[in-house]
Amino acid sequence: MRTRIHGGPAEYDAGGGFRTWYIDLTNTTDATCGNIHPVVVLVDGKRALRPEQPRLEFYDGERPRPVDFERTEQDENIGVLGAPASAAKGAEAEEAPFPGFTVAPGATLSVKVRLAVTSDAVANDVVAHAAVVQRQRDDGDWVGQSNDYRFRILGEGEGVGEGDSEEGGKGEVGGKDGAGAGSTDGRDSADAAGRVPDGIPFAEELARTGLHSTRGILAATAGALLLLGAGLGALLAARRRR
Repeated sequence: MRTRIHGGPAEYDAGGGFRTWYIDLTNTTDATCGNIHPVVVLVDGKRALRPEQPRLEFYDGERPRPVDFERTEQDENIGVLGAPASAAKGAEAEEAPFPGFTVAPGATLSVKVRLAVTSDAVANDVVAHAAVVQRQRDDGDWVGQSNDYRFRILGEGEGVGEGDSEEGGKGEVGGKDGAGAGSTDGRDSADAAGRVPDGIPFAEELARTGLHSTRGILAATAGALLLLGAGLGALLAARRRR
């Protein structure tokens, strides 16, 4: 599943409104791929971003669904698109679970997401990327990884410029493929080269890379999500036990 983040602004005002970006999922196989769940990882330079500060939502048709973040032992914040919502979400938590995205053979599905940051977040540089997992009953495969999306959280006195729109605008960033800012029709050539192999076993990847590598964290998260079939808090606890 070739994966690309694009269309996001370069800056977020702490306490400001939602800003929109997209996760493109391209099915490079000749079969329909269902039960697809992107896993968003946020890594901030100061390791000061708390899981309740980023407010991420993804669109299931016309309806936004919230994404809960959990903090890892390495101070990354990880959220699964379609994981069970926490009880704190109230009525939202009682909705039917999201079954995952379905992408037709050779097609690209552009998943709309929106992100805001609470007013108590400190000024900070953040890198976002997405792993993609495919759930298959009680098992699953890690099937893709995106380019990096870099942005800055602006603190007091660092307001977003007037020319920046809530839908991206001049702050948009392209992918690693060198596409121009805000490009929506290019594809990440690094992703196309197959940087992330399919079907990496959870235990083997964890042992090979260790939890200190981003690759290991993504594999561990994806594997635990699918094998445990539980919420993000439970999967991270299981990963720490391993």
